[in-house]
Order: sequence, then structure tokens, then C-alpha cells
Amino acid sequence: MDISTTVPTVTNSSSLHISQFILMGLPGIHEWQHWLSLPLALLYLLALAANLLIFITIQHEPTLHEPMYHFLGVLSLIDIGLATTIMPKIMAIFWFDAKAISLPECFAQMYVIHCFFCMESGIFLCMAVDRYIAICHPLRYHSIVTNAFMVKVTGFMVLRNSLLTIPVPVLAAQRLYCSKNEIDHCLCSNLGVISLACDDITVNKFYQLFLAWVLVGSDMALVFSSYVLILHTVLKLNSAEAMSKALSTCSSHLILILFFYSGIIVVSVTHLVKEKIPIIPVLLNVLHNIIPPALNPMVYALRMGELRLGFQRLLGWLKNCPL
Repeated sequence: MDISTTVPTVTNSSSLHISQFILMGLPGIHEWQHWLSLPLALLYLLALAANLLIFITIQHEPTLHEPMYHFLGVLSLIDIGLATTIMPKIMAIFWFDAKAISLPECFAQMYVIHCFFCMESGIFLCMAVDRYIAICHPLRYHSIVTNAFMVKVTGFMVLRNSLLTIPVPVLAAQRLYCSKNEIDHCLCSNLGVISLACDDITVNKFYQLFLAWVLVGSDMALVFSSYVLILHTVLKLNSAEAMSKALSTCSSHLILILFFYSGIIVVSVTHLVKEKIPIIPVLLNVLHNIIPPALNPMVYALRMGELRLGFQRLLGWLKNCPL
């Protein structure tokens, strides 16, 4: 039975309503999009394994119980959550043609994606502030960045992003969906869903812009401001060794931050060419939700010696652990 023909239902008022959406996958390549499932599945498994390894290592290794690694552990959990929110459904679409998704499930996925995405931006800001205090105010670092400070800023970021992203699915759920129910996407993106609405979506678009440019945009501005101040301080150091150590500490953060925020800008810009080449913004949106969770652990593992030592000690402990 064709799923899309069973979706609309007629009410007593004779108005047509949608009870579920159909996620069509990647526009323009529906026939062979399943070939992309293998690299995406490998990226997902890599993201899960690597982030889980980082989190367990940080929890197990006492030398890593520091603010910088605390934020890295939180980032690992966010990356696991973000990847797990989207990849199982994408694999179901590619492998089993399971394209149907109920409205509540779609709005729930929409909320979790926005929540984790904004949390990742917030944790990058926390890490930038941590490095700013450590390098620009080293004598006051331990008096400012205490355990209480870490709990407060982490809790603030969780609360801020959990609350401010609630209006996204709430506003989307208030729209009237009465005709088309096919979404040319692999996931329930806010703009993709509300484009199917039969009534006015101005408020939805406005709030999406607010999240993108005010919330995430302010995070991005503060992050890069922190690194400008860090660079200014580092360049004034007299010791080449101290300068090299400071730059080495920040380089892994800066690589991932540049990739994360440049990805946001690229995805936003590609929506301008959506009508001409619709696959580009959709594919980039999917990749931007799965590549950072897979990339973050590799960059930190390659750039941070203490974390590599923690891996080695954890693996040694696992080998010697009795079955």
C-alpha cells in the first residue's frame, strides 16, 4: 500500500489534514541515495565509538579531571546525542524505505536537533572562555574556573538551549498542514517542514533567524573575540616555548570551532541556491550534523598529548582487567 495515499484524513469540517510526513531523502537522487548509506553509517559508528572513548577516558583518568577536559566530555555527549538523533532515521530511509514519520516524532526530532546544535555552539563558547582565562589571566585561573564555575556555566548552557529551542517545534506544530506531506530531506528540518504549511509562517522564519543569528551568532562573535584576545596575549610573550605551548593548547579548539561555524555559514548560503540545485543544502545539512561528531574526537586525540596518554592507560587497564 502506498504510504502517502493513507496520510491525509478528512474531518467533519471537510478540511484536509496531514497526520504524518514522508521524508523523501536526498532530492534528485532518490533512486540511488542508498549507496550513500555505507559512508554515512561508517561516520556514525566512528562518531559513537570515538566520542564514547573520549568520555570514558576523561571519567577514568584522574589527570584529565580539569575544566578543559570537562567541557570536552560534555561535547562528546552532545555529539553522540546529535548523531543519534538523525542517523537511525536516515539509515531506515536508505535501507528499508521507511520514509513515514508522524507529526509528533517529526517535531520531537526538530527540537532535539536544534537543542543539541545550539548546545554544541554554547560548549565551544565555554571552551573558548576557559582558554582565554587560562592564557590571558593565568594567575587568577584556578580562583575563577572552579568546580562550581564549571557546573554553573554548563548548567546555564543546557538550560539556555533547552528553553530557547522549545518555540521551534511548538510554532511548527501550530501551523496547518493540509496538502502536500512530502519533505525533500532526510530529517525534519524546521524550514523543510514549515514550507508545507498552508498558513502564514512568518513567525516561524523569524524565530529561526533569531536562533541562527542572535543565539548562535552571538556565541560565534564571543568565541572569535576570545581567540583574538588570546592571540594578542600570546604574541606579547617573550618566551618562544611558552608561545608554542599556548598556541598548541588552543589550536585543536580553533580548528573545530572554525569548521563548525564555517559549516553553519556555508549551509545558510547554500539555501539561496536551493531552487536550482536542491540536493546541495540538504546534503550539506546532513553532513554538518554527522561530520563534526566524527571529526571532533580525532582532532583532539591527535593534538592533545594528555588525552593520548589517557587512551593508552585506559587500554592498558582494559587489557589487565580480569574477565
